[in-house]
Amino acid sequence: MKIQIVVTESSWLNRYIESLLGRLEALGHSVFLLHDVHQVAAGDLAFYLSCSQLVPQAILDKNSHNLVVHASFLPEGRGWSPWTWQILEGRNEIPMTLFEAQESVDSGQIYLQKVMKFEGHELIDELRDAVAAMTVELCEEFVRDYDAVVANARQQEGEPTYYKRRGPQDSKLDPEASIVSQFNLLRVVDNEVFPAFFEHKGHKYIIKIQKADD
Repeated sequence: MKIQIVVTESSWLNRYIESLLGRLEALGHSVFLLHDVHQVAAGDLAFYLSCSQLVPQAILDKNSHNLVVHASFLPEGRGWSPWTWQILEGRNEIPMTLFEAQESVDSGQIYLQKVMKFEGHELIDELRDAVAAMTVELCEEFVRDYDAVVANARQQEGEPTYYKRRGPQDSKLDPEASIVSQFNLLRVVDNEVFPAFFEHKGHKYIIKIQKADD
């Protein structure tokens, strides 16, 4: 099959994507990495992974399947940054869903679902490692077991819920609250792009977090 993988060029997922390309090529397929949905050509499968662009129907029509991996039990948790929001909610079991992309966001039929389990101490690099590994696993399984996976597809059921897009302000700490009470926020902040910060006496202070060496 001709397989195209679209990842936004600035996404953290790019440093993991070579693993997926290698696995799919090892299965005998032609695989292409793209960074813009408008580069998508006619083919068999298109994976949109950590892709921030909306994909118009004309582009979806170019491939037999258009696939997305989303970290929630769809239709619960549609929208932006689902695993980040769930960590903030105190969850340590985060589902991952591989489903068919449609113009209506996160609404397509479901092919595969698995659950990641955390212990509650992992910081963003460890969380991203797990999300990336599960993304690769789901995509590889879809391609490897294509006939069986497609035959068992199911429609989403239930009332959708939505997460909003996160921005720099969502990394704000409360200087009056304890570190423990805000630890989940510290776990998901990006030290370089969206660092944790607090405001005190008219000034803004940035806090960066990392695990100490054992």
